[in-house]
Amino acid sequence: MNAVLWTAFSLVALAPDKSLWTAFSFVALAPDNLPMMRVGFAGLGAMGAPMAKNLHRAGLLQSVWNRTSTKAAALAAELGCQSPSSLADFAAGLDAVVLCVSADADVRSVVEGLAPALRQDALVIDCSTVSADTARWAEQLLAARAVQFVDAPVSGGVEGAQKGTLAIMTGGDRAAFERARPILAAMGKTIEHFGPAGSGQATKATNQIMCAGIIRACAEAMAFAGAHGLPLDRVVSTLGAGAGSSWYFVHRAPNMVRGSYPAGFRIKLHAKDLGICRDMAARFGVSLPVVDSMLAEYATLMAQGYGDEDISATHRLKQALFEAAAKRSE
Repeated sequence: MNAVLWTAFSLVALAPDKSLWTAFSFVALAPDNLPMMRVGFAGLGAMGAPMAKNLHRAGLLQSVWNRTSTKAAALAAELGCQSPSSLADFAAGLDAVVLCVSADADVRSVVEGLAPALRQDALVIDCSTVSADTARWAEQLLAARAVQFVDAPVSGGVEGAQKGTLAIMTGGDRAAFERARPILAAMGKTIEHFGPAGSGQATKATNQIMCAGIIRACAEAMAFAGAHGLPLDRVVSTLGAGAGSSWYFVHRAPNMVRGSYPAGFRIKLHAKDLGICRDMAARFGVSLPVVDSMLAEYATLMAQGYGDEDISATHRLKQALFEAAAKRSE
């Protein structure tokens, strides 16, 4: 019997007169064939750091790594885990590594750094948002070293990462996914397997297209409401309960009310993701109007210096349309 907590039960028995009679509890332990995995987390940005903390709370986190080593050292000191400076030292002795980095080039660099040091039958879980091609490349590279790979991009924003309620879309061998599931469950609430390597990234690309259309509609609607002099806080609270509502409207329309757009999902990162979506669609000979229009809007915002703001900052452009029209009518 392995000394890993599996679940707990308690029982309270009552006397006939309904007064407390006795109580006892016991803890069941995980069987030997389900040992606790030693997990490392690489990439401690806005999403990665809280995800790593959730692995720590689950008793899974052994070490952390970040390209900026001081960030890894600070989190390791907070959590009481290790923070090796090199990827080779970081990978040594781990059963699984979770990645959450910014771009395809970062994933390729980290995977290449990890691969020689990972033990056979180790598992790499990539929670970054990158192209399906990069996921398939990583699986092939690691398979040559008998290391399993699952692409597992996430959705739910910083809030979901902090609360451990992320939606996680995965691709890869089914057996690898089943091994990854307990790790993913420490970070997310909705976890689904969509097919072979790259399927998780294709699903995430679908999500990013949806986000583009929804945030654009929210921004236009809020600019429209503002131009009509409506009480915007009540617009949000009322329409947030209506048929046209969405997660983005409920959680990001308040940014538009305040005219402040603190980074949740940065414009420059969504622009990167939509570039992936555009390229994936182009392979079918298709151009996606929502993707193309949002890339143009994001290019404008980044040129104005707003690339690190939340994507709800597209409201700036919608508001400007009404302001320009008002000036023309003066």
